[in-house]
Amino acid sequence: METWKIQAILAALFAGLTSVLAKSGMKNLGPDVSLALRTCVVFTLVMINMLVWTGAKPLAALRAAQPRDLALLALSGVTTSLSWIFYYRAMKTGTVSFVSLVDKGSIIVTLLLSTLVLREDFSRQTAIGATLILAGIVVMNWKS
Repeated sequence: METWKIQAILAALFAGLTSVLAKSGMKNLGPDVSLALRTCVVFTLVMINMLVWTGAKPLAALRAAQPRDLALLALSGVTTSLSWIFYYRAMKTGTVSFVSLVDKGSIIVTLLLSTLVLREDFSRQTAIGATLILAGIVVMNWKS
């Protein structure tokens, strides 16, 4: 199996653990403090990861980057932050299974934008898969 596919599987595994661990840890903390603590840990680990993989030369990589790329990455940071803020606020008072399920519906937005903006292929198979994902979200949240 290709390395990037293994990494994607690991990302999904850790993402699934993240929601349950976060909800469990928020029992006596508000969503904002919980998110801030989590983000400090994320920041520390990401910085260590960057230093390990860039040979402790991240400034050279940043200097070589195009301003447009830096701006897009900064905007990605803003949208990530907003996603996390709303996710934690929803998870504090809602059920983690519902919040996580709806959050995973972001794949529909990703598929549409990757087709429109990045010009990635949107095949019939992709359309069927996206429809099934959307149907799954509806079915799993259907109140009987």
